[in-house]
Amino acid sequence: MNAMNRLVKCPGCGAELPDRQLPMSDRYMASGECWALYGELSASNMERMDLSFIHQMCVDAYGAQHTGALVKPITTVFALVGLYLAVERGYTGRQVQKAHMELANKTGKSFAWPRLEPPRRTWEVTVSDVWNAEAGEQRDQKIKEWTETVWKGWADQHDYIRSLCKTWLNVH
Repeated sequence: MNAMNRLVKCPGCGAELPDRQLPMSDRYMASGECWALYGELSASNMERMDLSFIHQMCVDAYGAQHTGALVKPITTVFALVGLYLAVERGYTGRQVQKAHMELANKTGKSFAWPRLEPPRRTWEVTVSDVWNAEAGEQRDQKIKEWTETVWKGWADQHDYIRSLCKTWLNVH
C-alpha cells in the first residue's frame, strides 16, 4: 500500500480513515483524522439550526467512544448521562443539553467524578458511518443508531448512570 492509500485506525472508536498525517486529538482518545471528521460533522449539524439539537447526541456518542486516560472523567460521565437520557428516556438533544447544565450546577466544579473504564470492544457505528450517511433523515437515523450502540456498549455502567440521574436530576 503506498503512502497515499494508508489508513490510520482511531484508538477510540476503531474507525479506519485515510491517513492525513494529523496529530492525535489532545482532548479525546482519537486519531487526528477521526477528530477532524467529527469537526466536519459538527459544522454540518450546526448549519442545520435543528430545534431538537440532534448534535448533542453526536457530542455524547463521540465522547463516550473516545474516552481514556487523557480524557477528563466528567466528559465520560456526562456523555453517558446524555446517552442514557436520549436512548432510555427519549430526551431530545436540547433536553439533554439542559440536563447537563442542571447536573453541572448541582454538583459544582469541585465534584470528584469517577474515571470510568471504557469498554474493550469494536464499535459497530462510528463518526465515519454517520458522516457517510446521506445528510438529512438518513444521517439522523444513523445518529440515533450511533447513540444506541454506544449506550449499549457501556452496559456495565448503566446502573451507575441511572442512579446518578435519579439522585441528581430526579429522573426515575
